[in-house]
Amino acid sequence: MDNIKNDSYFAIKILEDLKFIMTHMSNVDSEEFSKDEVLQDSMMFRLIQISENSKKLSDDFKLEHAAIPWTAVYGLRNRIVHDYGSVDLGIVFDTLKVSIPELQELLSREINA
Repeated sequence: MDNIKNDSYFAIKILEDLKFIMTHMSNVDSEEFSKDEVLQDSMMFRLIQISENSKKLSDDFKLEHAAIPWTAVYGLRNRIVHDYGSVDLGIVFDTLKVSIPELQELLSREINA
């Protein structure tokens, strides 16, 4: 079985993580999110995975899809990993509810164009 890890592979992984986040956050409000440590950990793990897989995309892919804010995708990972104990859950929640659906729409549109 071939397990070729190319741009297509990483883009699909990113889209899967985006979909996972959107599915599991669809009916979650900020109060519920702030009280559920397992959900917080799960969502932050997915955000880190999105960032890590984004970094594995080729420079050509990123240039071809320059409308995607790659620097912002990487930056959130760094904030979560390096400031985990003091991550602002309000910012994470807003990212999950607003930015992730926007990123999913943008990436899907870019890939299908």
